[in-house]
Amino acid sequence: MMLQQQGRIGTTVSIGHSRDAHSIAAAEAFASAWRERGHRVSAVVDWPEDAASWLRQARRLTAGEPDAWVIAAAVEGFVQLSRRLVHSTRWTARRTFAFAALAEPRCGALAGPGVLDGLRGATSEGGSWVISGNEVVLAAD
Repeated sequence: MMLQQQGRIGTTVSIGHSRDAHSIAAAEAFASAWRERGHRVSAVVDWPEDAASWLRQARRLTAGEPDAWVIAAAVEGFVQLSRRLVHSTRWTARRTFAFAALAEPRCGALAGPGVLDGLRGATSEGGSWVISGNEVVLAAD
């Protein structure tokens, strides 16, 4: 798993996901695989694509200070949540891993300058990507 390849990432993650069927299924599959490896999931948090502030979800996602975060989400709701995470918690995109849906070119720009810098994840073809500045950069695998 990509998380285990990162030397500084521990074994406790918090998982966040949108409420669409694809994001829910991806989050559940990841949680199951992570637990099967003997690791801990500290929280599984979902959010709507539209909310008044996303503060409750941001606090639940970061409670207990997990080693990393895993996100399975649609762009629109996650960029809103990510702004709340940056301004109201100790969350950092550099310790966050996401599924392919967030590798969309507009993701970094919608979130705003620096909000998602360092967010990384897997492509649907098995490659990897990272947000640098406001751009999604595909890794040369």
